[in-house]
Amino acid sequence: MDKIIIEGGMPLKGNIRVMGAKNSALPVMAASLLIQGKSVLHNVPDLRDVKTMVALLRMLGAKVQKTESHSYLIDASTCNQFEAPYELVKTMRASVVVMGPLVSRFLKARISLPGGCAIGSRPIDIHLKGFEKLGAEITITHGYVEARAEKLKGADITLDFPSVGATENIMMAASLADGKTVIKNAACEPEIKDLADFLNTAGGNICGAGTDTIEIHGVKELNNAEFSIIPDRIEAGTYLIAAAMTNGYVTVTPVITAHQESVLEKMAEAGIYLEKNGEGLTVYRKGTLLPINIKTMVFPGFPTDMQAQFMAMACIAEGTSIISETIFENRFMHVPELVRMGANIRVEGSNAIIAGVPSLTGAHVMASDLRASAALVLAGLVANGATHIHRIYHIDRGYELFEKKLATLGARIHRERDVSNEYHV
Repeated sequence: MDKIIIEGGMPLKGNIRVMGAKNSALPVMAASLLIQGKSVLHNVPDLRDVKTMVALLRMLGAKVQKTESHSYLIDASTCNQFEAPYELVKTMRASVVVMGPLVSRFLKARISLPGGCAIGSRPIDIHLKGFEKLGAEITITHGYVEARAEKLKGADITLDFPSVGATENIMMAASLADGKTVIKNAACEPEIKDLADFLNTAGGNICGAGTDTIEIHGVKELNNAEFSIIPDRIEAGTYLIAAAMTNGYVTVTPVITAHQESVLEKMAEAGIYLEKNGEGLTVYRKGTLLPINIKTMVFPGFPTDMQAQFMAMACIAEGTSIISETIFENRFMHVPELVRMGANIRVEGSNAIIAGVPSLTGAHVMASDLRASAALVLAGLVANGATHIHRIYHIDRGYELFEKKLATLGARIHRERDVSNEYHV
C-alpha cells in the first residue's frame, strides 16, 4: 500500500488538464452491454474503478481492448454471462449499473449487493422497484439480487428519491423494453444526459435527460457507437479549490461551466476570482479566503462530492463556515483527520461548523473515502511541515495521476510505499 507525502506552502501555478468523468464513463461502459456489436469510447479516465469495470465486462463475456491511452473498444456481441460476483462488486458500487443492461438484453441478471466508499447507506431498493415496474421479478438470496423477466414493458415510474444510479439503471433497462417508459423525479446530473447521449448515438430514443422527467421509447436493438465522455466536473472543482487555497494562479481545462454553477458561485462567495479562458477557467485570489455556508443537494444544487474539498478550504478561511450534508449520513469522516492538522471543526448532526484558523500543520492522517482523500491532499498543500496521507488507494478510484499533476503545478508532493502498514502487532 502507498502513501502520499506533501510539504505544504507552495502556491500552485500553471495549466492542468481534466480527464473524462468517472461517473459518466462507468455507466456508459456498462451500457455497451446493450449493444450487440462494438462501442468505441474516448476520453475514458485511467482509474482503478475503470479497470474494475473492464474486468467485470470481460467476466460477463465482452471483449474489451484499450486502443489508446484513454480509448476503449468494447465488443459485447460475445457476452454470455449474467452474474456480477461479489469479488468485483464489493470494490466498486457502480458495478450495480450492469444490472439494467443485462436484464434488458438477456432478461436475466444476478448481481452481488454492492460495496464502495463507506460514506453511508445507499440502498438499491429504488433500482429494484423500477425493474419490477418494467416487468422483472426480483429475488434476493445469499447476498445477491436476481432479476428475471419474460419481457420488459414500458411503464410510468416515479422515483422515491432522484437517485443517479437508479435513474441510469432504469433508463438502460427501458432502452430495449416494449413501449414508452417515463421516469419522474429523475436525477438531473450531467452524467445522466451523457449516458442518454451515448444510448441515442447507438440508436436509442431518449428525451428529457438532464431534467426531472425522462422519456424512453424502447427500440428493438442498439447499434455500433462511437462516443466521447464529458470532462469530470468533480476533478475540475478539486483543482480549482487547490489553486485558490494555495493562493496560486492556475488554468483548469476543460471545464463545462454549466455543470459547475453551484460550485463556482460558492467559490466567488469565498473571494475567489474565476476567468473564462478558452475551454477552461483560470482561478486566483487577491485577498484572504472568506467563509461560506453550503448545503449539499442533488444537481443542480451543490454536489456532495465537493463537500470535503470545500471544508478543507473553509479550515483556513477568515471566519466561520457552516456545511450541511443532506445526501449521505456518514460523509464527515474527514473531519477528525483535518482536526489532527489543526482545523477547528465541530460536528452537530448533519452540520459541520468550521472556524477558520491562520494555518494548518502537517500530520499523519488516514483517508476514509475518495473525496475525503482529496480534501486531505488539499489541506496538506497549505499545511506547515510534512503531511503523510495513508490509505490513498481511494484516490486512485477517482483521480488520474493526482499527485503527479499537482507536482507539475509546483506542489512538493510524491507517493511512496507505506511501510507503516507492514508492521503487525
